[in-house]
Amino acid sequence: MLIKVNNLVKNFVNDEIVTKVLNGLTFNIGDGEFVAIMGPSGSGKSTLMHILGLLDRASAGKFYLEDKDVTELDDNKLADLRNQKIGFVFQSFNLLPRTTVLENVLLPLTYAKRRADPAARAKEVLESVGLGHRLHYYTNQISGGEKQRVAIARALVNNPTVIFADEPTGNLDSKSGAQIMEILQELNNQGHTIVLVTHETYTSEHAKRIIKIMDGLITDDYAVAQRRIAKDGVMLK
Repeated sequence: MLIKVNNLVKNFVNDEIVTKVLNGLTFNIGDGEFVAIMGPSGSGKSTLMHILGLLDRASAGKFYLEDKDVTELDDNKLADLRNQKIGFVFQSFNLLPRTTVLENVLLPLTYAKRRADPAARAKEVLESVGLGHRLHYYTNQISGGEKQRVAIARALVNNPTVIFADEPTGNLDSKSGAQIMEILQELNNQGHTIVLVTHETYTSEHAKRIIKIMDGLITDDYAVAQRRIAKDGVMLK
């Protein structure tokens, strides 16, 4: 099992005031799944993603990544594991300003220090998301949809075990958003594990499984029927 979560709890403490965000979540995510984590603002879905993405620690409970108990690892080991195993796509893109598209995608490889020709790998993933012609453009010279494709390429460059996408279409128009979701769906078809955090129903429909969260608790967890809509509007299996 790729991800195993057992009774996960997260509390935030501020001036002795305890805010309970996650209230004991238990679930598994298998290799190659496309899972959407859904819930309204304040439900705890982004907090959960930060913990699963090794950006934050749980207050209690267990989290296993590829059978490794990550709750026992120190910060340095968590950082190494995050760089090796996890790719992120955020709503706000999180690209470096005043740098080129290629330089942004090269950054994770700089930290990894594993590849003999990092530039070739960065170009490869940029071409895979349709940005081979934008390598030397600065990030302020490309559209929002292109920025998100750069973010996807950056997430892919280290060939991660799992990609976390946090509201990846939130800052995009509907056409660009649809293109980003098609890219994520195709990556899943190629075997990549995708965990999508969203509050949008139309975005979650690209996933194969939906986990719904409310008030830090799982309220539903189900497989999505694989269906398509024909041109005449008839729903087909």
